[in-house]
Amino acid sequence: MSSIGKIQQNTHNPFLNLYTFEALHRDGRASSYYVASRAKETAQLKAVTGQNKPDGVILYGVYGEEKDRVVLIRQYRFPLGGYVYEFPAGLVEEGEDMLEAGIREMYEETGLTFAPVEGGSYSRPFFTTIGMTDESCGTVYGYCSGIPTSSHQEASEEIHVILADREECRRILKEENVAIMCAYMLMHFIASQGDPLSFLKENRD
Repeated sequence: MSSIGKIQQNTHNPFLNLYTFEALHRDGRASSYYVASRAKETAQLKAVTGQNKPDGVILYGVYGEEKDRVVLIRQYRFPLGGYVYEFPAGLVEEGEDMLEAGIREMYEETGLTFAPVEGGSYSRPFFTTIGMTDESCGTVYGYCSGIPTSSHQEASEEIHVILADREECRRILKEENVAIMCAYMLMHFIASQGDPLSFLKENRD
């Protein structure tokens, strides 16, 4: 069985750090394995705690009286050197639960008021890119209202708010850079009829 030996912390940054794991392979070999993590210290790594505490939230927000639009952001991302379409998202701060983080992040990134809906097991945290990071995020579902604005964004953010109907979502998936978690949820939105969040009620029954 594969396992982990020594762990070395290579950086000490506030939001993202690099760790070197001693990877012990099932055939007896050992090698270095590099892991990016939101953990500020080794003791907080999920490989150490064995717990899946959410690092962040992704916000599936439905907009409009007809519930026929979804709230997206088009954001400049330095790793790409360009723009990508995403759902609003952000880190869970100390002392927050996922719903509180979702309400705050939606307001900060879009200016919209977010009314979360209980997501049951669909909202529990899932892992993102497990080949390189232990990061996990939960999806918070809900309904949005208000007028979009960029006035609450941080100076380091370049975010454009998009209220997309199903036709625009089809275009985005066909033509634009899209984060994969956003892409899957857009496919769900396009395929849904009526209220896109009605499937959550079935999950609670």
